Amino acid sequence: MFSSPFLLVFPFFLLACFLLYWAGARHAYLRRPEAENGDATAFDWHFFVPCRDEEAVVGTTVERLRADHPRAHVWVIDDDSDDRTGAIVAERAETDRRVHLVSRVRPNARQGKGAALNAAYDELNQFLSKDADRERVVVCVIDADGQLDPRALERVSGPAGFGDPETGGVQVSVHMRNAGDARPLGEDRGRVRNAFARLLVRMQDMEFSVSNAGMQLLRGRTGSVGLGGNGQFTRLAALDRIAAAERRPWQRGALLEDYELGLHMILGGDRISHIADTWVSQEGLPHARRFLTQRTRWAQGNLQCVRYAPRIVSSRHYGGKGVLETLYTFLQPVAHLVTLALCAVMFVLLGLTAAEDGFGAAFGGMLALWPLVLGLAVVSVLPFVLWGPVYRRDRASDHSLLSALLWGLALWLYAYHLFPASARGFVRMLRGRNGWAKTRRNAEVVTSGPVAIES
Repeated sequence: MFSSPFLLVFPFFLLACFLLYWAGARHAYLRRPEAENGDATAFDWHFFVPCRDEEAVVGTTVERLRADHPRAHVWVIDDDSDDRTGAIVAERAETDRRVHLVSRVRPNARQGKGAALNAAYDELNQFLSKDADRERVVVCVIDADGQLDPRALERVSGPAGFGDPETGGVQVSVHMRNAGDARPLGEDRGRVRNAFARLLVRMQDMEFSVSNAGMQLLRGRTGSVGLGGNGQFTRLAALDRIAAAERRPWQRGALLEDYELGLHMILGGDRISHIADTWVSQEGLPHARRFLTQRTRWAQGNLQCVRYAPRIVSSRHYGGKGVLETLYTFLQPVAHLVTLALCAVMFVLLGLTAAEDGFGAAFGGMLALWPLVLGLAVVSVLPFVLWGPVYRRDRASDHSLLSALLWGLALWLYAYHLFPASARGFVRMLRGRNGWAKTRRNAEVVTSGPVAIES
């Protein structure tokens, strides 16, 4: 019954792809050269901060951006919030000419993050003089709870970033600034729930700051770096080129509007780089439900991106390695769905075998394969465990090596969230549910204002 070549070969093929990708990402991360600083004064900086019901965090974000980057303009897009987000920003804008409020009103508002960013792009175009050098104007997207490294503008101005005239976009690393919180849920939630929440936030920090950074640095070698929703820098001229071809820079209705922007940028001939030596921080999600909501949106967004495959394969701006890496990224949710289906098929076949030959015979046949199963388990788990010491070195040097190895083991378990997220994203897509669900901020559980409803 287990003679199907696909059932036997596919899991090994997926494992081989994963190991190859992991080895490349780890090597790229560990052997990366330090990014050189550039002249930030050579550019004009504009921060776009999309907001919907963000009164709990937006004031602090604007104040910090203005304090750390005094030459920059801050454009806050209020996507028809039900709380005081717009009022808070409007009060600041009255006394600071470099703070701008972009107000959106339903029915045009609440159509996704991409639509909000396009509104800010339109406002910026009206604000700039006609003779502005749009190659020197840089737009940076910051989450409403984002905090940018004070050195970031110098880093992204260097030769690895906009110091290279062919660079159209730069993505910086992302950190979770609450990774060290002892009680992310508060004192009243109990030790066990807080312990789980603390581990969940730590895994997100580990994922973004080392694993995903390594992946992005590998993409730098394949010419397929992706842009993220936080810490995303783009030349205004590059946005203009996308708008000329697509009518708008950010795609309306896209669940991964940031990643799709990067695809359009590369398809248009602009280079994107990732700089791991500077960062933007945000709050990791300590709530499993919010976390799964967020990751379901990302998985569904990946599935949406499959439609770009023909353009990427035929593009002269993507090399062979870039095509393979991008298709690998697109097809991750598909691979997870196929794996789930294969697991279901194998359980059915096991049940049929047990019914025909007896449970003892079926169990004995499985037991005979234990050396292979053990070997596959070690090969599958070890790559995650090996990220632990790297993370400890760069982000948690005050913790023990044992803690780092245990974190690496937890990262392996954490990665299994991709399977339910991919399944939920696929079901949402089949049902035509393509709405952009805003993930609530941690502080919103204590604010008096209403919050966006997750779906």
